[in-house]
Amino acid sequence: MIDKKFKIANRSFKSRLIVGTGKYKSFKECAKAIKSSGADIVTVAVRRVNISDKNKTRLMDYIDPKKITYLPNTAGCFNAEDAIRTLRLAREIGGWKLVKLEVLGDKKNLFPEMIETLRSTELLTKEGFKVMVYCNDDPLMAKRLENVGAVAIMPLAAPIGSGLGIQNKVNIQIIRKQTKLPLIIDAGLGQASDASIAMELGCDGVLVNTAIAKAKNPIQMAEAMKYAVISGRKSFLSGRINPNILGSASTPNKGII
Repeated sequence: MIDKKFKIANRSFKSRLIVGTGKYKSFKECAKAIKSSGADIVTVAVRRVNISDKNKTRLMDYIDPKKITYLPNTAGCFNAEDAIRTLRLAREIGGWKLVKLEVLGDKKNLFPEMIETLRSTELLTKEGFKVMVYCNDDPLMAKRLENVGAVAIMPLAAPIGSGLGIQNKVNIQIIRKQTKLPLIIDAGLGQASDASIAMELGCDGVLVNTAIAKAKNPIQMAEAMKYAVISGRKSFLSGRINPNILGSASTPNKGII
């Protein structure tokens, strides 16, 4: 298989790794990790990260939005109204229309509230936003999001920040088979091998925040994620062998001395 460009809403990106900007010790550490990751896109929690108050240190002072694509997200929103208001604010501040929608259902597990998520996606799409959607790993809901105009499906691997890795490979594979939209694993990855597994399942990309920001060495973990995504993608494109419970000699049986 020949690889195709990583495209979201008709925009092409070199890296298939998207990196979050929260939870770092400082903006300086965040900027170093993103550089090490090679990411083209960073998510920005509009409600939590300073991008508008010029009298305080801003993310833009460390990560140039002209060189790295900012993806405003609605982290911390628990209903459609708050999410829509937040993204309208992001559009006013930076003109951003490519956005990540995240509407949570509870403060303990941070699972997506899918009814509100679906409603928000439809309303935002009608306003001209290009909506990348954080969702659960339900193939039926993923298809509904596609039908109302989402530009990317972003199912969780496990609860946000848990580091548990992909818990339901079957559902991810079903979503992969049924959608032509970019499929990006969002939330729950813990180490580089998790990113490789996601890519080997056929995902177009992964979004990683906590696993990098809270690693003992965030800069090194960011680089590990970079190569894990590349490796996993190459593995997927190469086509794995069919699994077999029996052994198979790697050398021919004929012509043995």
